[in-house]
Amino acid sequence: MAMNRRDALKSFVLMMGGTMVGANAILTGCTPDKQIEGLDFTPEEIAFLDEIGDTIIPSTDTPGAKAVGIGSFMVMMVKDTYWEEQQKEFINGLNALRKGFKDEVGKDFMDASQEQRTVYLNELNKKAKEENGPKYFNMLKDLTVLGYFTSEIGATEALNYVEVPGKWEPCIDYKKGDKAYAI
Repeated sequence: MAMNRRDALKSFVLMMGGTMVGANAILTGCTPDKQIEGLDFTPEEIAFLDEIGDTIIPSTDTPGAKAVGIGSFMVMMVKDTYWEEQQKEFINGLNALRKGFKDEVGKDFMDASQEQRTVYLNELNKKAKEENGPKYFNMLKDLTVLGYFTSEIGATEALNYVEVPGKWEPCIDYKKGDKAYAI
């Protein structure tokens, strides 16, 4: 039985309680009524999203977010499931991230080290948790996690994936370092 990404997305969104941006479109299968006409992302912008995603979920003993094409996934989700206001927030946020990083670090995000990127994104994450923090950063994190763990690589290499589940086991021993199970 092959994985069905659409079903995995729905399950993931339901587990999150439908709190992520675009959840309504995923759960109902309906495209939002009002979106930016002709919204498109350049290959450079997709590469930028890949690097942001790979900073959030870097390669370790398993492939990182860039390996699953996270930038293209984010673009698809923003274009297909976000309302116009959310699309604008996302695009303005990417521009703010690029400019803020260059102002603070002194170089472009794409030319920076993994450590510089991580430090900057960790600071953004702290700010995003504040009441008036940047909402776009939560969008980036949600899309990265969603795209990664519903991809074949994320579900089969980062999670413990059982293609055809066996009998129901109410209690499975957990050893520190065990992978969580894929849905």
